[in-house]
Amino acid sequence: EFCSSLAGIMLLEVFLVLGTLLIYFLFSKKKEETLPFKDGWWGRGQKPVTKEDSSIRPFKVETTEEELSDLFRRLDQARFTEPLENSCFHYGTNSVHLRKVVSYWKNQFNWKKQVEVLNKYPQFKTKIQGIDIHFVHVKPPHLPAGQAAKPLLMVHGWPGSFYEFYKIIPLLTDPASHGLGDEHIFEVVCPSIPGYGFSEAPHKKDFNSVSAASVFYELMLRLGFNEFYTQGGDWGWLICTNLAQIAPNHVKGLHLNMVSVSKLGLTHLLSILLGRYFPGLFGFQDEDVRRMFPFLKKGLYRILSESGYAHIQATKPDTVGCGLNDSPVGLAAYILEKFSSWTDMEFQNLEDGGLERKFSLDDLLTNIMIYWVSGCIVSSMHFYKEHLQKGIGTQKHEK
Repeated sequence: EFCSSLAGIMLLEVFLVLGTLLIYFLFSKKKEETLPFKDGWWGRGQKPVTKEDSSIRPFKVETTEEELSDLFRRLDQARFTEPLENSCFHYGTNSVHLRKVVSYWKNQFNWKKQVEVLNKYPQFKTKIQGIDIHFVHVKPPHLPAGQAAKPLLMVHGWPGSFYEFYKIIPLLTDPASHGLGDEHIFEVVCPSIPGYGFSEAPHKKDFNSVSAASVFYELMLRLGFNEFYTQGGDWGWLICTNLAQIAPNHVKGLHLNMVSVSKLGLTHLLSILLGRYFPGLFGFQDEDVRRMFPFLKKGLYRILSESGYAHIQATKPDTVGCGLNDSPVGLAAYILEKFSSWTDMEFQNLEDGGLERKFSLDDLLTNIMIYWVSGCIVSSMHFYKEHLQKGIGTQKHEK
């Protein structure tokens, strides 16, 4: 009798535990939340009472002889410091190699030829929420009968630009001509984030990823795309993710090549502590283990050693921006360092930072020139301030 009572109590406890867990999972599951569309005004002064001009205007990259002569004067007058012996790229951009880059910039780099490259795809500007938005818009050269192109919005990040998509655009819009299947053919739209490249910078504070997503949502609707796909990397991952949250019925697919988690849960913590020893428990593959562990060295220490720029840009962007906007050599040093270490951390062990192992100097300098001729380095860094000044994980869009 005692045993049967004990068994009954244990059975009751089991049911209570299972019931509690069931209730927890049923009621604790977060509902899918959408984000509100952010209808801002980012132009100068007060928002006018008249309706905004929604026309779409053709745009071409152009620079004057005065701008180029000013650039060369600054390159000629650059002051270089001597790097520490055998420091390679461990202290940042190595100035011995930087001299070589600047020499190429002055004597061999053909900006006018690169302007022709930039202008080979149709570009446009249109005013949205008070600021001019620049974008590249490439339609497929030919479509098989009965097939429609898939509209694709592609968004860059920092210190990138719309130019980073130039080599993949033909593979997306004309796959058959490049030995690829033509089951999926895309019509590609690559905007410049406001404050980057040839998109006008916001004149007001608080322009964040939700603001950018709202602007790009308006852009796609203005272009006649009621449904479209999105691709984002770097800041583009957050903008495109927010866009999918603002307009889930309009975004048919979301592709990201960077993802960040701002709120760590128990599973994340356990995966950091135990993932090296029980990878299968957390769905880790061999490559995940190789990249993540030892976690202090490859995770925490690397974040600390590589995130100084983000702390500066999230706190006092205008201060460091003064120097970068005034000196093309300083701007190049600042941006090239990121293209070195973010391509491969091992490149820090090389005196040239491995820069030309994955990129050509022409491509690297074209990206730098987009920042220089548009004078956008300070406004591009403002994006960090707008996102991080209120803390990490505090905004609705981060959750």
